[in-house]
Amino acid sequence: MSEISEQQIREYAHRLWEKDGSPEGRAEDYWHRAKAELDSDEQAPDTPAPMPE
Repeated sequence: MSEISEQQIREYAHRLWEKDGSPEGRAEDYWHRAKAELDSDEQAPDTPAPMPE
């Protein structure tokens, strides 16, 4: 398994934030959510995670 980079977390968090309508003041929430989702994907590499549009 590969380590998830800070850049990957940042980019994924930004996509989640945009998908939810770009709410103000929730950067930390999206960072933790993105990290948790990416970490869970690392645990199950055979199941690709859908990326938000």
